[in-house]
Amino acid sequence: MTTRRTFLKIAGAACVAGASSPLYARSGLRIGIGTFSYHNLTLDAMIEQLNALKITEIEMSRGEYMLLSHPKEDLFRTTKEKLDRAGIRCVSYYAATFKTEQEIDDAVLFAKVLGAGNITGDGQLDILKKIDRRLTHEGLTFGIHNHFFPYKFEFESPEDVLGALNQLSKTVGATADTGHFASCGYDPADAIRKLAPRLRIVHLKDIQAKGGEVNVLLGNGISKIREVMQELHRINFGGLVAVEYEKESDVIQDMTQQIHFARELA
Repeated sequence: MTTRRTFLKIAGAACVAGASSPLYARSGLRIGIGTFSYHNLTLDAMIEQLNALKITEIEMSRGEYMLLSHPKEDLFRTTKEKLDRAGIRCVSYYAATFKTEQEIDDAVLFAKVLGAGNITGDGQLDILKKIDRRLTHEGLTFGIHNHFFPYKFEFESPEDVLGALNQLSKTVGATADTGHFASCGYDPADAIRKLAPRLRIVHLKDIQAKGGEVNVLLGNGISKIREVMQELHRINFGGLVAVEYEKESDVIQDMTQQIHFARELA
């Protein structure tokens, strides 16, 4: 199974070898999709599925767009043209891990080409401070992404994320992944509650069991999806709730079920 963690690990190995306040909703939650869900489809086929599901907002998180893939500007310009024609808005760009100032430059350019107001990723505190300064200047926001790895990762718990946020301006917030919080042994609904003042985007994902990364349909795992959605309603969250499904093989029918489930709770 190709998960985003697996993709980042493979891409990383290949490299070695060679705004200020949270948004609030007036009514309902904004259900969109994290596009890594469709990483096995072509861009055109993915857009066809998004239109079929009447999805108008996405986070661009396909592997070929991440910094580790060294994408070129033309890819983003072509993608923006296709998304515009389809009536789909990219509200966030998932860049993954930052290590250099050049990567910050690239991510800012790519996000602006896509028309995204937010960038999602992670990095050491020193690079996060540079991201903070640059994105504040650019009028963009950033979401620190929590993640599950079989080894110790810097951002596993809500407290890990908050520890970094306490040293950064409100330009930087959290992109909360419910599946990864559950995989790491944390209560996703509690994480949403703790991160609420700095919450940018939610990756809505369900996981089979703690300590693993097997994705299951929303509501069928341990990520407490119903409680998460209730908490998002309680805090009047107005950012994107992006359904993510990190699974190999055909996901079209599964994604249809998941979007229906999420909308029922929105």
